[in-house]
Amino acid sequence: MSCFTTHEAKETDEEDSKKVKRHKTTFSEPKDDKEWRERERKKEKERNRVNRDEVNELTEEGKHAIDDPSLSPDLAGTFILDEGEERSMIEPASRDDLKFKELQKVLIEWINDTLVENRIIVKDIEEDLFDGQILGKLIEKLADIKLEVAEVTQSEQGQKQKLKTVLDTTNRLLNLPRWNHQQKWSMEMGWRQDKWSADSIHSKNIVAIIHLLVALAQHFRAPIRFPEHVSVNVVVVQRRDGQLATRKVVEELTTTNDMMQGKFERDAFDTLFDHAPDKLNVVKRSLITFVNKHLNKINLEVTDLDTQFADGVYLVLLMGLLEGYFVPLYSFHLTPDSFDQKVHNVQFSLELMQDGGLPKPKARPEDIVNLDLKATLRVLYNLFTKYKHLN
Repeated sequence: MSCFTTHEAKETDEEDSKKVKRHKTTFSEPKDDKEWRERERKKEKERNRVNRDEVNELTEEGKHAIDDPSLSPDLAGTFILDEGEERSMIEPASRDDLKFKELQKVLIEWINDTLVENRIIVKDIEEDLFDGQILGKLIEKLADIKLEVAEVTQSEQGQKQKLKTVLDTTNRLLNLPRWNHQQKWSMEMGWRQDKWSADSIHSKNIVAIIHLLVALAQHFRAPIRFPEHVSVNVVVVQRRDGQLATRKVVEELTTTNDMMQGKFERDAFDTLFDHAPDKLNVVKRSLITFVNKHLNKINLEVTDLDTQFADGVYLVLLMGLLEGYFVPLYSFHLTPDSFDQKVHNVQFSLELMQDGGLPKPKARPEDIVNLDLKATLRVLYNLFTKYKHLN
């Protein structure tokens, strides 16, 4: 047991007190450090204020987008645009429309049927077609051509360049003029070239992709029927003066099948195909007899009316025989090996017919090249009507 005198205890207390004072003095903060910390606190406070202002600005902008009646909450916040830049997006309600879904299904089945030999299977229009790879294969198959593009492109720039090449070829096949502000519409079918572009397709704009696919299916006479009167609501967003300006556009994707297939007033051949198919062979035999009467003069003979006029060669030669002139071989392709060359031949023969006084035919060159029997019969019947008494 330790014992301390009163004096010793007092001395001990005084020593402990001095130690505490020394300890406090040792760890007190210098004046300069306090000023530095105060400056740092003020800077941090200012940074927080600036951040809060930016957050508030973004919040207000987002709130404006959300509250805008033409935008749904699902679309808000997806538009990160530079000044003057414009972007469009289909409304969720339109995307869920049954007719719109049916149109996608029809187009996907058509693409897969067309490219079955390439072992290509499309499941999603947006995800599978945006890079130009499958679109290029589709154009090559439909038009029977070979595109001079890289087989596989990984970079965004490479994909857009490939898309541009594919679309330039497509617009030419659709007889669309190069873009200008005075002539936006194809004179033949009313397709607008500004409905699709490399940028819109690469950005997975499903409306642009469907516009393109519908135009291709119409032009190449795809054996499909579209759901009629399909339209979707599209929200177009543009940044102007730092604000998001929106407008709503109704995009018409299909009308009626009759209008889209370019049908004219019904004629005798419509009636023949619909109500008297048993008489079709009689008509075909009569026309074969007529054309062979003249083609035999140059040792040519038609045995299959369904296919032998599809490349346009016999039509060109037949017109020369009927009108009594020699058609220069440089004017057409004697042995066409592509869709374009066949279309050129048929188009040239139709021009010769009009030069000979026949009315503009109801059929399109592409119809005949695509083995549309009704179109072929119409052209041959016009010739038969005018030249049937010619020896």
